[in-house]
Amino acid sequence: MFVQTEITPNPNSLKFIPGKVVSSVGSFEVTKNDDVNNELIRNILSVNGVEGIFLSKDFISVNKNDENSWDEIKHIVISHINEFYASGKEFVINNDLNKKSEGLDEIEKRIVQLLEQKIRPAIAKDGGDIKFKEFKDGVVKVQLQGSCSGCPSSTMTLKQGVQNLLCHYLPEVKRVEAVNK
Repeated sequence: MFVQTEITPNPNSLKFIPGKVVSSVGSFEVTKNDDVNNELIRNILSVNGVEGIFLSKDFISVNKNDENSWDEIKHIVISHINEFYASGKEFVINNDLNKKSEGLDEIEKRIVQLLEQKIRPAIAKDGGDIKFKEFKDGVVKVQLQGSCSGCPSSTMTLKQGVQNLLCHYLPEVKRVEAVNK
């Protein structure tokens, strides 16, 4: 198996593309503080310098700290991914670890729909994701994940991309802010 890598706008994040399904139930982010019982996730998080990973349908973004270089990390992560799929597993995650938002009002449903259809695909190309958190008093709060988390250009993406788009389609939206978890 050949695992491809792609750089992302975040110099501390690298996108690993195994050419197989990674998650069959959507995307989510895992950090060292999370307790996930998954062999591949635990192995990648145990690599020196790795701070978190983001899993999507067909890729894994790995975030590292500033102290370690990709030369130290990249080949180890690729090895873990190859071993995982070589053992016969078809995907990393096949059950939903995210809690679904229930009871959204009409404007929140429209915000989520715009995020899903117009924003998430563009962000996924860079190895990241965006999750709706809340809408209150004209302010949309979102969580940036994967490569977008901690990316130097994420503030510009948030304001010039996400905020402009949501304000254009939904006059009720006045501002977009990023939140942590």
